[in-house]
Amino acid sequence: MNQNGQPHSGAWVTFTYASFAASAFLVALGVFFLPIDLWMKGYLTMGIVMLIQTCVTLTKTVRDNHESSRLMNRIEDAKAERLLMEVSKAA
Repeated sequence: MNQNGQPHSGAWVTFTYASFAASAFLVALGVFFLPIDLWMKGYLTMGIVMLIQTCVTLTKTVRDNHESSRLMNRIEDAKAERLLMEVSKAA
């Protein structure tokens, strides 16, 4: 979902998966054809895999923090609205 609460289109989701697959494939191809020893290729591959994993983890963490702050804001708004309703009933 995007910021407005609308789900992403199927075309956008397909584009993002295709972009990720193409970039991963091209980087793997580049590492494979590098004129270096096998252990160096393994080290580069390990670093790339860990970089992808940390990017996914960071993205999920940022998204979770954003969504939890939105929920907390809704809860705070509901509490304030309830308090205002109680004050207006008492007046």
